[in-house]
Amino acid sequence: MSTSYAVELERVWTYFGDKLIHQDLSLRLESGEILGLVGASGSGKTTLLRELIGLETPKLGKVMVLGEPVAETCGNACRQRRNHTGVLFQNGALFSALSIFDNIAFPLRELGINDADLIGQMVCMKLAMVGLNAADAMLKPSELSGGMVKRAALARALILEPELLLLDEPTSGLDPVAGEAFVSLLRQLHRELAFSVVMVTHDLHILRDLCSKVAVLAEHRLVAFDSLDQVLANPHPFIGEFFHNTRARRVFNTVESHHG
Repeated sequence: MSTSYAVELERVWTYFGDKLIHQDLSLRLESGEILGLVGASGSGKTTLLRELIGLETPKLGKVMVLGEPVAETCGNACRQRRNHTGVLFQNGALFSALSIFDNIAFPLRELGINDADLIGQMVCMKLAMVGLNAADAMLKPSELSGGMVKRAALARALILEPELLLLDEPTSGLDPVAGEAFVSLLRQLHRELAFSVVMVTHDLHILRDLCSKVAVLAEHRLVAFDSLDQVLANPHPFIGEFFHNTRARRVFNTVESHHG
């Protein structure tokens, strides 16, 4: 199912009723890249993520994921595409009544896999991959720290070994230490597994340390889609506000001094 593009948007227009959300968005993300999606509140970042999952449909234009048009695939093709796409929602979205083990095993059971040994092996492998252990697996989400909930949600997103990961504010709600640990984990897993990533984020450190491409939504449009260096050079007013305020300059100047 591999294709040279993980995600393609072709002239996408999105409305909620009469309200315009996206105006004529087009981009192509190469396989294996990590895209950081930024924009003002209400600019349609999470809506775009939902369109990639197939939970929302744009009014016009085409959304392609892993070479398949999202809106037109249904039945087996739709299920197959979903199996190749892992999703990490903003607050983890784990089932509160299920143990961590059963949360991570959930997509396997949804597929009709009933072999308990196989499920156990796969869940344990993913737990280890995200730095959790067998004792953690028996706990409920409410018994875990915020950072551990994100790791468990990441293990669930990875259980079907997806080619594409969709992440909504993956470090929101985490303290700086837990956030940094989560970014390091993502970087390591990306190196090992070579999946593509689209993530909505406001985290400047993620944009600096993890993303090979940055997309900026403002005024309903995609005003930039490029490497971070190219985006920083873009004169658009929103980019000035977001990327060149005092705090952002501190973050991005450190990277410039590293290059120097």
